[in-house]
Amino acid sequence: MLNEQVFFDILRQGLWIAVMMSLPILAVALATGLVVGLFQALTSIQEMTLTFVPKLGAILAVFWVTMGFMTQTLSSFFKDSLVPLMAGG
Repeated sequence: MLNEQVFFDILRQGLWIAVMMSLPILAVALATGLVVGLFQALTSIQEMTLTFVPKLGAILAVFWVTMGFMTQTLSSFFKDSLVPLMAGG
């Protein structure tokens, strides 16, 4: 039987894993946005695609690099925490 304490503990772990998995992508998007914004401010170029394309490329590159970490983290969370609860243990 799943009591409140176990439910909230699993929920807390799940939220923490979501933060850890999204942190590299969000950090790179922030850094790329700052660099592109600084470049636009220094050169007075106000092109909309100049902000979108480098951010998208950086996000895709970081996602590709960290995909193994994300998969391993999520699968270990399911295997260690959720599957035993679903099996009744």
